[in-house]
Formats: sequence, structure tokens, C-alpha cells
Amino acid sequence: MTGHHFAMFDTAIGRCGIVWGERGIISVQLPMGDEKKTRTRLEQRHDDLVETPPTAKVQAAIDGIIELLEGKPNDLADVVLDLDGVPEFNRGVYDIARTIPPGKTMTYGDIAKKLGGVELSRDVGQALGRNPCPIVVPCHRVLAAGNKPGGFSANGGVVTKLKMLAIEGAPVNHTPSLFD
Repeated sequence: MTGHHFAMFDTAIGRCGIVWGERGIISVQLPMGDEKKTRTRLEQRHDDLVETPPTAKVQAAIDGIIELLEGKPNDLADVVLDLDGVPEFNRGVYDIARTIPPGKTMTYGDIAKKLGGVELSRDVGQALGRNPCPIVVPCHRVLAAGNKPGGFSANGGVVTKLKMLAIEGAPVNHTPSLFD
């Protein structure tokens, strides 16, 4: 097994990382505060990482992510993911999430209904919490009931989610509360 390749790149929300293998993008790491922390998180999540200049396809994915985070409506639909080892249910959640265009949102319940029933909402939330490719799989576009932001496991949590949605011009029902 050869190592996974990775590269770091700058975006409007900070320095991100991307990991890829022969079959596509394996993960995207959102900024963790500083580059050292972002690199450490990548190393924790992947064995034998090798920093490598991006291939043309990976560079196209990076360029698309940068564009999207600058407010250009790039849906990243052409980015090929390698979700080997990701549970089938989660892949189904990610496939549906990838159909949500920039500036639009769905709720956990909407996705759960498409997968069999609203009672799967919590499972949808857990799958999105484990999303290995944030931005490409736009978990930030999936909201809790009533279009409230809900959770977001990336660094910065809901603030990062709201910032990404604001960049895309998505309407969010957000009244800060003690529980945010």
C-alpha cells in the first residue's frame, strides 16, 4: 500500500489540507486555527502521508474549493471522491448532500426522508459529523429543523458553518442562544 498524498492550500476561511489516492479525493481538512494544527489533524487521520504537488485533477478540486469559499457558485460536482471504507449509509447521505447547490440548504430530516424516513435524522447528522470531505460534501448546507444551523464539527463549529453559508448567500434562521 503506497502512502496517501496531501497538499495544503489557502482559502478565504484559512489554510486547508487535501488528501488523495489513486481513485480520488479521500479527505479535506478545514482550517484548524493554524497550519501546524491542520497538518497534525491530517496526520492523525491518515497513515503514511506524503506531501506532494497536486495532480491536475486534485488541483482542479483545490481551485473549485477556493472559488466556492470566495463566493463563486461552484458546486464541485466534478470532484471525484474515494470513499472506500466509508459505511454505505454515510455514502448515501453524502451523495444526497452533494446535490444541494451553493446558496441552498436541506435539513437533516429532508435527507433522512430520502433515505427511508425522518426517524433517520440523527443517523444523518452523525454521518455528516463524520464527513471526510467537507466542502466537497457540503455538510455546511444541511441544517436542523426550522432551518437552524444545528451542529458542525469543523474547527469554529457553527460560526464556521454560518460563515460558509453566508459566503454562499444561503438563508439561515439563526438567533444566537445560550446553547449555540
